[in-house]
Amino acid sequence: MKQVMIVRTDLKMRKGKIAAQCCHGAIGAYKKSSADKIRKWENEAYAKVVLKVQTLDELTALKKLADEKGIVNYLVVDAGRTQIPTSSVTVLALGPDEDKILDEVTGDLKLL
Repeated sequence: MKQVMIVRTDLKMRKGKIAAQCCHGAIGAYKKSSADKIRKWENEAYAKVVLKVQTLDELTALKKLADEKGIVNYLVVDAGRTQIPTSSVTVLALGPDEDKILDEVTGDLKLL
């Protein structure tokens, strides 16, 4: 079991901004998950992985695929108070879910 955050690199967010956006995504996806998946994930040390894509189009395609596969996901849209423009889509969070299920969507992505 793991949770995956996918970050857009074209926005050139600083490390702290990326961390905050990933936290928003992690909490958002967690709140949408089933109690059974959350319980199993909690028993397996809350694994989290942060991956990267270069564009909004790539992130959108991954969200569509996750939706098609029934994977819980949360798309982070920034308020625009700091580094990036209002309504910028920054992160897609997936899961928690089984590793093999998430790897069907994210297996080809690189670590951030």
